[in-house]
Amino acid sequence: MKINTALFDLDGTLINTNELIIASYLHTLDKFFPEQYNREHIIPLMGMPLTETMEHFDKNQVKELIETYKDHNLSHHEELVTEFEGVIETIESLHKNGYKLGIVTTKMRNSVNLGLKIVGLDKYFETIVTLDDVERAKPDAEPVEKALALLNAKPEEAIMVGDSKYDILAGKNAGTKTAGVSWTIRGREYLEEFSPDYMLDHMTDLLTILGER
Repeated sequence: MKINTALFDLDGTLINTNELIIASYLHTLDKFFPEQYNREHIIPLMGMPLTETMEHFDKNQVKELIETYKDHNLSHHEELVTEFEGVIETIESLHKNGYKLGIVTTKMRNSVNLGLKIVGLDKYFETIVTLDDVERAKPDAEPVEKALALLNAKPEEAIMVGDSKYDILAGKNAGTKTAGVSWTIRGREYLEEFSPDYMLDHMTDLLTILGER
């Protein structure tokens, strides 16, 4: 059955927020736990919901940790966020050719909207499912299933594209095809462990997979 719906994770997949995320974590952790953590502690946790990540560091200060992180993150979007190569071309082509497009992310809606606007992607997606919209985050199927329902799409006609195990497992749990991106900050081999149906070396590879070039 031909795929007519493409769902995307945002951070690390469409837009390069890796350094922004790491900087925000380091700023926060250094404030609460001076000189205890570095980027090597943070990278393995990227892709998890923010609350879950902060609980990893201190369950008693989650609210304060999150507030500090968000303040730093939102105030540095403009200087640290860019799109990955081939993203604009690919999304424009899919949009032009009538694909149903959605974002499925563990971020909060305000930062999602800001990131999309900065790179000029805000006009292409019919549906955006954020952490605010679900009870169970990826890798649970709920966020993907909600996006499919909002797009009036069937799982067997959809593909979920992402840079972490949470994206691949969420797609599999919802019954979609899945594609990993080799530019994941954790490395291609890490993502291949979760057996995505496809692995993209460049975002435009998705157009080839879908028969659009």
